[in-house]
Amino acid sequence: MPEFRKLILALAVVALFAGLASAQVGIPTGPSTGAFTCGVTNGAVTPTLRAEGYTELAGDIVIICSGGSQLTPGSIIPTANITLFLNTTVTSRLLPSPTGTINGNASASEALLLMDEPGSTLTGYGPAQTQNICGNPSVGAGPGGCVEWVGQSGVTLGEPVSTSSTSTTPGANVFQGVTSGNQVTFFGIPVQPPTSAGVTRVYRITNLRVNANGVTAGGATPGSVTASLSINSSTSLAITNSTLTIGFVEQGLSATGTLLRNTANTGSGGATLAQCSSASITSTSSTSTSPTGVIQFQENFATAFKVRQSAATQNVPGTIYNSESGFIQTGITGFSSIGSPLVAGLADYGTRLKATFNAVPSGVTLYVGTHDVINDFNPAFATGYTSAQAVLVVSEAATDGGPNGGNNLAGLALGGATTNYVNSAATNVPIAPVAISAATGSGIAVWEVINTNPNQIDTIDFPLYINYSANAAANAPTPGTITVTLSFAPTPSGGAFTSTTGAAASSTLTIPRFSDSLDITKNVATIGLCTTALLYPYVINVNGFDTGLAVANTTTDPFGTSNQNGTCSFYFYGTAAPTTEPFVTPIVATGTVYANLASTLAPGFDGYMIATCNFQDAHGFAFVSDVGARNLAMGYLPLILTRSGTSPEALNN
Repeated sequence: MPEFRKLILALAVVALFAGLASAQVGIPTGPSTGAFTCGVTNGAVTPTLRAEGYTELAGDIVIICSGGSQLTPGSIIPTANITLFLNTTVTSRLLPSPTGTINGNASASEALLLMDEPGSTLTGYGPAQTQNICGNPSVGAGPGGCVEWVGQSGVTLGEPVSTSSTSTTPGANVFQGVTSGNQVTFFGIPVQPPTSAGVTRVYRITNLRVNANGVTAGGATPGSVTASLSINSSTSLAITNSTLTIGFVEQGLSATGTLLRNTANTGSGGATLAQCSSASITSTSSTSTSPTGVIQFQENFATAFKVRQSAATQNVPGTIYNSESGFIQTGITGFSSIGSPLVAGLADYGTRLKATFNAVPSGVTLYVGTHDVINDFNPAFATGYTSAQAVLVVSEAATDGGPNGGNNLAGLALGGATTNYVNSAATNVPIAPVAISAATGSGIAVWEVINTNPNQIDTIDFPLYINYSANAAANAPTPGTITVTLSFAPTPSGGAFTSTTGAAASSTLTIPRFSDSLDITKNVATIGLCTTALLYPYVINVNGFDTGLAVANTTTDPFGTSNQNGTCSFYFYGTAAPTTEPFVTPIVATGTVYANLASTLAPGFDGYMIATCNFQDAHGFAFVSDVGARNLAMGYLPLILTRSGTSPEALNN
């Protein structure tokens, strides 16, 4: 029975909301049609929120009221305080108000309550009105605030008016929410029953940003952001369905599709590079240069990537814009700590994608594409590619600027000030260097999404190039593995905010903001020492015989081989092999030879030996004889088992 009652209640709310499209929205036009009741429902859809996000736009909450008795013309319209309690922190941007902070820990925000869908395409008095802002969020239309009266002269009877009971100026219909932790309160909201049949009063709560990272997500069932509604009013107000799910939480970046893939698009994983072989890029049109790999960002659900704005103005109540910005109200503004304009509902930029490179050795330069490419490395812009696109920007938290979005993006983008470098498809791809810190060996590249397709899973690719000059003799570049951490941006690791400040409402920090708790790290490239392995098939120091062992470092040659210095490790296999292995030679400088005796290195040994040298083009010689070479002596060249790195030398053995 309880479940059946819940179903009936839900159906009633749905029916009430469905009837909104055909009902008149606004002032009463006739006698009472029953008790004054209100139902609470989702505005349109329940969106999926990114688990990485600190400032995710939750779904609108709509309160639809009907019935009640007419108020006396000329009387003050009673008010109610409407409070939402969420299961996570409210992070809607804090914006100035005449009253500033309230009780020292709350402030007016961009979260708005709109009365009667002003500026929408619905029919009735309310939608036909301009959006009029109440300038006192701490009391709203209560005493001392933007008080409203029931109009009685010079207006349609019952029309809410401001300044006096005989005024003809429409009353406020836009109210700022006051946030504190996980709650937001709209103070002094006028409560005027619609009374007449076919007339409803609509209260829409929008621009509700939340810390989705504070909600557990993942698994077969996504996490949920819930809101419970409480109304304190001087008049009787029955509310149904006071608790709603206003967002489902899933990871925004695909954990499997966000990676570094190889240039052939046949798999993922970093490149293997040799210290003794230079890696270079070229800007000449006659030379083809292939990227080291492709940085791939893939969204986990179809609306994880968003543009800053999808329309020049986003101020129609109830419209789904699928952008980082919400309902934009240009009458409520402020300025950030870096001087950029702040507007209620307006994000500072579109979704940003960040690649943080780590453990980059000194002397290694990384280059990335200034915009996305398609699989054959043709510039996506040049081919009219219509799916998701992004451009490289100067930093992760620099704002696009401008109240209408994207005004300064051209100034932030790096695509116009770089050299075109030839790729494997012989088509120019503009690239830019990544600034690498000499102290930490790290650097970042950030791209902003400027086009998406919300009806598909978008994947955005950026080419990555590595450039260095081999100097193995100086042990440069230092052997090791370069990694890349892929995430949204900005995150606390960028230094613009901490995980604590980023997860709270702010009047200065940019929007959107993300946690780095779900970052994805992949290998970019491993730079390894150039090596040579030599097999000495017969080494002896028994029965009066001894073996002379020599290794030559021939990286000094007339063929342009990179000069290299390194050691060799000797591994003995056979009778009486040394118990401590391997024996490591001193550094064998380029153009020199190291020599020793088996009697010194492995007394009493009889077997074979493998030498591994950490330089390219090692060659050896062995000389076996009796003591003094009086009766028997022979020499041989050891076999070359392996050799890494490129070299002009063709002789393997």
